[in-house]
Amino acid sequence: MLLVRVLVQRSPIHGLGVFALEPIPEGTQVWRFTPGFDLDVDPALVHAQPEPLRERLLHYGYIDPRLGRYILCCDDARFVNHSDAPNLRSDFTLDRYGVDTAARDIAPGEELSVDYELVEGARPGQAWLPLVG
Repeated sequence: MLLVRVLVQRSPIHGLGVFALEPIPEGTQVWRFTPGFDLDVDPALVHAQPEPLRERLLHYGYIDPRLGRYILCCDDARFVNHSDAPNLRSDFTLDRYGVDTAARDIAPGEELSVDYELVEGARPGQAWLPLVG
């Protein structure tokens, strides 16, 4: 769940993005997995869905290779885009799912971004890890 105030709007990175509404100081926790709100399910359930739904699920969520689980943020965090120079960092020492914190001061109106490779094990355009045969 996002822990800061944001706005979803068109992104110069890709489609829709998440933009800060207020200053976010470096080190601020921006996102944390919230049980009962965010989803953590067996990837086999995702792979068993009809292709159109499976595509949507994999577009808005991801299979965490560390956990072998499908994760879906059920708020606007699902619109956080990838960057090779992200302003969020994922810390996996604080929580098994990781906690995203501001890697530097983030100004109001700035798009929030994360390095997908740290979260998913793959950058955009790379193949998903084959967790389900």
